[in-house]
Amino acid sequence: MTNTDAFDAPLTLDPDAVLLLIDVQKGFEAPDFGPRDNPQAEQRMAELIAVWQATGRPIVTVQHSAPVGLLAEGTPGYELKDFVAGLTPALHVTKTVNSAFYGTPDLHAWLQERGARQVVVTGIITNVCNETTARMAGNLGYDAIFPTDAMHSFDMTGPDGTTIPAAELARATATTLHAMRFAKVVTTKDVTTAATA
Repeated sequence: MTNTDAFDAPLTLDPDAVLLLIDVQKGFEAPDFGPRDNPQAEQRMAELIAVWQATGRPIVTVQHSAPVGLLAEGTPGYELKDFVAGLTPALHVTKTVNSAFYGTPDLHAWLQERGARQVVVTGIITNVCNETTARMAGNLGYDAIFPTDAMHSFDMTGPDGTTIPAAELARATATTLHAMRFAKVVTTKDVTTAATA
């Protein structure tokens, strides 16, 4: 956003605001990832999907393809969760890195062709692919909207051996994105209210 005050103002949504569903894949249900936060994340995503479908706004699904492991293409974990797999998105992006802007097809080019300026970032993981995508969206000049209750993270261990709970990592992400004006940090209710206003 170019106007700093817009980050603190009530949310408004464009008729063509794009909902990004990032890496909502079955592999993240594996216990290998460890404890997560926000058990309501999938329900909040589903609420956003319903509103986007009802208002005719575009939905983009993003799927991470890892070379090996729980998100490797061709494994059950690579598959999108059922409530997302049944969608017919306006665009489906496959990526191998953290940002949805480095995938195939090119998300930035697609948004530019449509003249879209707002992206609503949701999915998995809050402080990894979601945060990276939101930062890039902000740097590329988009209005990045970040409903933190429509995503989740996992506990992670740092180089000093300290494990940081998922909720703290998510809170740090929200704080950084807001304080540094990468994205407008909101709730799902904020988004659904604005979408139906």
